[in-house]
Amino acid sequence: MPPQPPPPPPRPELLDELARLRARLPQLGGALAASVDGLVLAEDTARLEAEPLAALTAAALGVAVRLADATGQGAFRELVVRAEGGYVATYAAGRTAVLTVLAEPRANVGRIHLEARRAGARIGALLDGATA
Repeated sequence: MPPQPPPPPPRPELLDELARLRARLPQLGGALAASVDGLVLAEDTARLEAEPLAALTAAALGVAVRLADATGQGAFRELVVRAEGGYVATYAAGRTAVLTVLAEPRANVGRIHLEARRAGARIGALLDGATA
């Protein structure tokens, strides 16, 4: 099997969006834009490896999409996990990507939703516009 080519470098506008999100939400410990199949598009995750996080995000997304469909709730919008050490939240980012954020336990979840939903929409517009 021939070696796989390296992934393309992250697009600067995606990195800028993650940086703006982190600036607006100081309680975030990381942010990741990934394709729905688990490929890293851009990341700002200082304490975690991005590739395994993107793969886990894709797996969780698959379950969330099936759960929403099975219960008749419509298209996936977001998934939030609250754990002892904080929050992991994944938001739809257009047709082909998601935004995953990591937050401290003291973070304001409403503010996370507000800012991450907006950032996900902007990331989705950048990516969907590029594929149109």
